[in-house]
Amino acid sequence: MSDKIASIAKNTSYYTFALILQKIISFTYFVLIARAIGPEDLGKYYFAISFTTIFAIFIDLGLANVLMREVARLQKPTGGQAKTKEKTQQLLSNVLILKIPLAVFSWLALVILINLMGYPEITRNLVYLSSICMILDSFTMTFFSIIRGFHNLSFESIAAVVFQIIVISFGLTALHFNMGLLWLMGALVTASVFNFLYSLILVRKKFKIKILPKLNKDLLKLIIKITIPFGLFAIFQKLYMYLDTVLLSILAGDKYVGLYQIAFKIIFALQFLPMAFMASLYPAFSTYWVKNKQQLTISFERAMNYLIIISLPIAVGIIVLTDKIILIFKEGYTEAILPLQIIMAALVFLFLTYPVGSLLNACDKQKINTRNMGITLAVSIILNLILIPWFRDNFSNGAIGAAITVVATNFLMLILNMYYVSQITAYRPKIILKVLLKSLLAVLIMAAIAFYLKSWLNVFIIVPISGLIYFVLLFVFKGFKKEDIVSIWNSFIKKTS
Repeated sequence: MSDKIASIAKNTSYYTFALILQKIISFTYFVLIARAIGPEDLGKYYFAISFTTIFAIFIDLGLANVLMREVARLQKPTGGQAKTKEKTQQLLSNVLILKIPLAVFSWLALVILINLMGYPEITRNLVYLSSICMILDSFTMTFFSIIRGFHNLSFESIAAVVFQIIVISFGLTALHFNMGLLWLMGALVTASVFNFLYSLILVRKKFKIKILPKLNKDLLKLIIKITIPFGLFAIFQKLYMYLDTVLLSILAGDKYVGLYQIAFKIIFALQFLPMAFMASLYPAFSTYWVKNKQQLTISFERAMNYLIIISLPIAVGIIVLTDKIILIFKEGYTEAILPLQIIMAALVFLFLTYPVGSLLNACDKQKINTRNMGITLAVSIILNLILIPWFRDNFSNGAIGAAITVVATNFLMLILNMYYVSQITAYRPKIILKVLLKSLLAVLIMAAIAFYLKSWLNVFIIVPISGLIYFVLLFVFKGFKKEDIVSIWNSFIKKTS
């Protein structure tokens, strides 16, 4: 079991490092695009991405999640590798039977709808290009879900970084030569082609699994039965994440989509932290649910504590320094300050929904997770339809309404899911609450110091100083121990058996 824990820690560490590098490159690229093209064109660009992302969910329908979970459950401590690969092959073949026609129907529906909505030619062409990424990325996700099921994140870590390098290389070339929005979208298409081919070759050559659709009626029925709650959740989740951008475009216009993307992109970029945790812990949760309930409890508590410790200083720090941070986007983005400050209040809730939601899915409670996501989506749509027009008309900034909706609905989702956690594992709320209170005390002191320093120092100097102050204070308050630091450090350097 110790080897298993060490392997999970090492997976998390390297995947976290890769995602940090990926998000740094991605956010740098976003800033350069925003500075070069302005809010209006930025709104068109991200509307196309958001619109196609919504349709992407109808290609996967949660199949990647199911595939990863079922492959993880096939893993044996010793022996049985041949049988595991045979069952994995059967799972993939039947998933492909479903995904290929879903990809065709989703693309046709996307093309028809974007033409019915009356958007200009440039927007339609951006959507067409983005739809190529939509299809390729969906199959890439399927292939990497198999590799995750084998508790291997190293190849996906490499792909995450290379993808962004390709995007920024081709994208900056397009910006330098003023080639326009279509060539910017072409950079994403090029990177998606690489990721698709890379993941396909890995599954075929490294893991010796054929990319071959092959029908097994009984297995297909089982996959569909398991997938239904995952699929509904995926639909609800993606609609929740991207429908606000589409509604902003319809109700307020491209400019406010561009302004909202400043806030959305920052909080989206920061999601690499809980994503990295759960990419490694989700298969482990599935295993522990079947074989080791005590370890399941310990892993869940640690995930909650670590994400509280990490998310609080980031959220509060950005709220305090927003007026300084927004300056990196040059002129035209000052109206994004308030939406960014508001949306950062959702960061802690957002981070904590990852381990809570993953626990429900891994422990066969996906129907509860799906129902709660559906409730949250319904509330989100209602609030957006009310708040976006109201803030557009009264404050000339519909993005504020979308930001308030994000905070309210992330809190709602966390509360709804936490209600059921105690039915799965005997976790200790007092331990999590102690960490939360100690972190709050440390972050309030940090915020006061950062607020004072921002009149005197550059933001790039304030950030490391504030971070150091926070973690020193938290260590003094015993929010974490020396053993925690050693464990994280060893996860980078210690080799597993």
